[in-house]
Amino acid sequence: MGIHKHARNLLLNSFHAAVSAADPLLIVPRHLPPQLRHQLPHRLPRGRTLVVGAGKAAAAMAMAVEKHWQNDASLDGIVLTRYGHGLTLDRIQVIEAGHPVPDEQGEEATRNLLAEVKKLGTDDFLLCLLSGGGSSLLSLPVAGISLIDLRTVTTELLHCGATIQEINTVRKHLSAVLGGRLAASSRAPVLALIISDVTGDDPTHVASGPCAPDPTTYADALTIIEYHGIQAPDAVTEILLAGANGKLGETPKPGDAAFSRVENRVIATAHESLVAAAEYFRTQGIPAVILGDSVTGESRDVARVFAALIREIRRYGHPWRPPLALISGGETTVTLGKKRNGTYGDHSTHRGRGGRNTEFLLSLAVELGGAENIHALACDTDGIDGTENNAGAIAAPDSLYRARQAGMDASALLARNDSYTFFQQLGDLVVTGPTHTNVNDYRVILIL
Repeated sequence: MGIHKHARNLLLNSFHAAVSAADPLLIVPRHLPPQLRHQLPHRLPRGRTLVVGAGKAAAAMAMAVEKHWQNDASLDGIVLTRYGHGLTLDRIQVIEAGHPVPDEQGEEATRNLLAEVKKLGTDDFLLCLLSGGGSSLLSLPVAGISLIDLRTVTTELLHCGATIQEINTVRKHLSAVLGGRLAASSRAPVLALIISDVTGDDPTHVASGPCAPDPTTYADALTIIEYHGIQAPDAVTEILLAGANGKLGETPKPGDAAFSRVENRVIATAHESLVAAAEYFRTQGIPAVILGDSVTGESRDVARVFAALIREIRRYGHPWRPPLALISGGETTVTLGKKRNGTYGDHSTHRGRGGRNTEFLLSLAVELGGAENIHALACDTDGIDGTENNAGAIAAPDSLYRARQAGMDASALLARNDSYTFFQQLGDLVVTGPTHTNVNDYRVILIL
């Protein structure tokens, strides 16, 4: 087997190990309450058990609940997932809706979901299944703004380079269910099972925390809008100003009595997936170093930092000697129109394609300039890099050479955020389809 093919297999197998470590069908049953695993059947809720949820992993999480549910126990519900990520279930309705920009399907489903939650009594039980992607899927705007308003501000936030925490802070204050408002609407006890796709694994940030206390404020949301120069619709600005001036009730905060009957439990994290990938490399005789599960920043800038570390390792064997796998997770960002000198163009004229993972890899390839024996993979564990059909891609030592042979200018493609075209033309996209989980991005650089 050639060295390039061997390296490619190592990279892909490590990615599959990371994804498998966050498989809802394996993880969810371990965290269901004892009464849902037949151990204490006499403690089943006296009333109704309602399952609700949202996210890219929501359908698989719901399937796991159905498979491990006592047949004669009450169970029904509604979960939302991204288009193409649905599964067929018997007792829990799975609805596909828009992501990352909300749509009418999500709005209607969220309205119905909230109505069911409000019907619950104190003898009932609410089981929430949450994962990354839930913020846009649970798209029920607060009174006073329309779905079009919500779509507009969401799109602007996605394009300006705001962090996911900043985006979620704004979303929480424009939503009828996010920022703890879903749990606060339930009179029944609530258990939220959460697959985390955010740095720090704080439940308030996963799917914008429908069941978690929200420490942020309307004033925080306004500051974010102003800082990034977002031209928000008038209705959005009016809502945020009214809330900041105390004319609207805030999202429920830590210490709110509503959370005395709520448990938020994180059941899968990026770190656990990185550990699984590192263990795979060790079984292959290759030392692995986890650089962190919370790497953030502009994708191309993060790639430059990684390139500097790689050069240090190659030249000086410091701080580690090859062979070596450098593994990291987290969520970088792509600001459309960002130029190599750090300035920004008008993203309205953007014509390129690609997500943060392919942009990271293209920037890394440009920085390394075809250095030998360095292979890299960057993929989103949900199987979708940005809005494209690929999970990510693989960069090889000869990527730049093959691109030149194909008539492509790697630096020019990077300048217009067209990393998808680069890897598509090389045949180096990684396409998995929906993985039905989501613990954020997985990156590995193999130095042989």
